Amino acid sequence: MSANAHPVGTRPDAAAVLSKAVTRSAERLSIPRNLLARILGLSPATITRLFSGQYQLDPDRKEWEFALLFVRTFRSLDSIVGNEGAARQWLTAENRGLNGRPIDLIRSTEGLVRVVQYLDASRGLV
Repeated sequence: MSANAHPVGTRPDAAAVLSKAVTRSAERLSIPRNLLARILGLSPATITRLFSGQYQLDPDRKEWEFALLFVRTFRSLDSIVGNEGAARQWLTAENRGLNGRPIDLIRSTEGLVRVVQYLDASRGLV
């Protein structure tokens, strides 16, 4: 059994899974912690605790929804471009379809949703 496997009948805690997914996505995209705090609507101190494992996202708060959108952004972008370097470059480049740089847009709720919708539409092209 691998170190990441779970015994039959047990499931990892959803808060732990999403919390880890958010931190890994931010690291892979080189998103600064202060920007991640803004995206999730959390304080920089809470983000520090999130990265250290001392805080888990709360499914009953808005941070949960923002975290889901952020991870969805990473997963969509990863499936389209295929590597982290290209994903980071895409985030910081001007995008005429979005009328701005995605890294700037994801700072607001509306912008984060627009970027996710744009990536979902791009993934759907055949």
